[in-house]
Amino acid sequence: MVKQGCVEQIHVNLEKQDFIKYNIKMNSKELDFSVFCIENIAEYLGLNGDEVYKLLSEKSNILDNYIIPCFDTLHTQGKEYIVNDIIEVMRERGLSV
Repeated sequence: MVKQGCVEQIHVNLEKQDFIKYNIKMNSKELDFSVFCIENIAEYLGLNGDEVYKLLSEKSNILDNYIIPCFDTLHTQGKEYIVNDIIEVMRERGLSV
């Protein structure tokens, strides 16, 4: 489970990255969903939230090019589907998970 401090840091990192990199700010639903994805993938993989955030943003850009743009579709699915779907995308993009 991701500690509360890690969740808050992920929120800060996501807000900073989104604002600095694109000069726009994602809405709170997309931000909350991004954190939900990061936390649940971290739990599934046995990693911490910061490690998963780096995998999804710095090493693959999945956060900006898949999770956020597909928010409207992904957020309607269940937790297991979302985690499995993102894990599959991570593998397709060459991440070893």
